[in-house]
Amino acid sequence: MNKQLAIDVGATGIKGALVNTEDGSMLSDRIKYATPKPAMPDDVAKVMNNIIEDLEWKDGDIGIGFPSIVKNNVCCSANNIDKSWINVDIQALIKKHTGFHSHILNDADAAGLAEIEHGKGQGVSGTVIMLTLGTGIGSGVFKDGVLLPNVELGSLLYKDGLAEHYASNGARKSRDLNWDEYGEELNEYLQYVDRVLTPDLMIIGGGISKKFSNYAHKFEPHLKVIDAKLRNNAGIIGAAMYAHQKKH
Repeated sequence: MNKQLAIDVGATGIKGALVNTEDGSMLSDRIKYATPKPAMPDDVAKVMNNIIEDLEWKDGDIGIGFPSIVKNNVCCSANNIDKSWINVDIQALIKKHTGFHSHILNDADAAGLAEIEHGKGQGVSGTVIMLTLGTGIGSGVFKDGVLLPNVELGSLLYKDGLAEHYASNGARKSRDLNWDEYGEELNEYLQYVDRVLTPDLMIIGGGISKKFSNYAHKFEPHLKVIDAKLRNNAGIIGAAMYAHQKKH
């Protein structure tokens, strides 16, 4: 068994757990803290340290799924976090506050890694897209199981703004859409993604995947869309897998 601590940073919550990276199972309860408002770098790092201490982690490197474009451990975008994160070396910040070395990737990429390896994307050839529907829209794009990192399908120019302003769970809440209305809005967006990338499968993740049956009946029949197996734990599991791969 390969035990690994990982943390999934989101716009509203920061979650962490111990994971068995061999089979993707959770080895501890998931610990969750509210994301600080505003989500300043030092304040978020302190919450991460709380999770590390709560889980009594002593075994080395940690995995981090982070809601931005991440290049060489540096934050390169800030759609759903504080703008002060731009150009922050996330790895150095975490080392400063926790003492631990970390391996960082985009949170939706992390969720996709987990779903490809241990969920409904397992063994699927061709193009698979993981869409995490939360405050915004995260996306992980895979070709024959290989990740193309930092593809931001929530930031596509769409209608009169960005796609995530219409089709995210945050948009559903802010616009007070009922499930049928949201299903119709999401269906339009999924058709747009389908025209751009012609995926062989799209997987809906994030907390809203638990309500998949409430809105999926509005999807066009030709769209190949399913709900994620690992639900809202996928980001933690994938970040753990990423850290384990980097260590070895």
